Amino acid sequence: MTIATSTRLADGRELIYFDDGTQAKSHKSLDTRPLDARSQENTGELRFDALTGDWVAVAAHRQTRTYLPPANQCPLCPTTGENLSEIPDSAYDVAVFENRFPSLGPAVGSIPESPQWGTMGRAFGRCEVVAFTPEHTGSFAGLSEERARTVIDAWAHRTEALSALPGVKQVFPFENRGQDIGVTLHHPHGQIYAYSYVPPRSQVMAAAARDFYDAHNGGATLLGNILTNESESGERMIAQGQHFSAYVPFAAHMPLEVHLTPHRHVPDFAALNDAERDELASMYLDVLRRLDSLYDSPTPYIAAWHQAPLDSVLRPAGRFHLELTSPRRAADKLKFLAGSEAAMGAFINDTTPEQVAALLRNTPGSPTSSSTSGSLSGMDSRTQKAGLL
Repeated sequence: MTIATSTRLADGRELIYFDDGTQAKSHKSLDTRPLDARSQENTGELRFDALTGDWVAVAAHRQTRTYLPPANQCPLCPTTGENLSEIPDSAYDVAVFENRFPSLGPAVGSIPESPQWGTMGRAFGRCEVVAFTPEHTGSFAGLSEERARTVIDAWAHRTEALSALPGVKQVFPFENRGQDIGVTLHHPHGQIYAYSYVPPRSQVMAAAARDFYDAHNGGATLLGNILTNESESGERMIAQGQHFSAYVPFAAHMPLEVHLTPHRHVPDFAALNDAERDELASMYLDVLRRLDSLYDSPTPYIAAWHQAPLDSVLRPAGRFHLELTSPRRAADKLKFLAGSEAAMGAFINDTTPEQVAALLRNTPGSPTSSSTSGSLSGMDSRTQKAGLL
């Protein structure tokens, strides 16, 4: 089991080190920056959109957050004499800390009930940053399996802890990778949001899962049924293990989209057993490396780890899974969410899920793969020659 060591930064924010393996390291370095103690009052607010029923976080203070600093000023690199960063230890494996510029929090609590136009409240919740490695360059795909497993244990630890906070309704670990996605730090990292409400897309997914669950009297789950159908079809399947399967979904929204789903019905990271976490580390790295093998440059993506809401009605039907998406539709082209997608939520995909699955199945890294790399905007000769269609 990964060892966790909790400490505090100069302004009072929590910092937790997660060490590879089972041997605890010494983490005695202190944050010596002259920071004012952070107020526990919320720095943002929530406003209710009566047109859609959505809560919108207003966090104007984030305009001043760190933006693409040079390597010698990176806040996620280990502290040196020249760079007093967010992580005082001179050598760490994985570190998780409260975001200095949070969208939600730091206070936790319940949002207003029965909201209507004009309803606003404190932006209750918590936002944390997860530094995957002390190395400034690289990506999650470049981590060792041991380090990937440490990150998974960190996600599980934080999921359990954040789920226990008053008012928290949903815990969402995610990674934004690449400037095309909008990252503000180059250092390999992710984030965790603990929401005081169930976000809109999660609400829709949870309601669909609950309807299916109720229709089958609790004897079947929606994502379990989808996984069975994808497995039986096979044409969109990328990789299958003992505990997880990776596939391009039947109705993929984005040019590149992969779902990684556990075979066992579990609500979140914290519920995974050791064998499942081991395989997840291996399969997630495999999926990311396939994605990066499609082109000569790294592929931007969003890794969204969907966990069941904490609501007692919605939670029993919700299954933990990853939705990995990228707007990259060709080596030099991105799909922008414009009129239909951004305004109406009506997605139009420029690729077919079957084509994408075929390409990903045959990228370097899998035992049966050939060395392929191609455009998703059309059926290139390598795909046709491989007899994949």
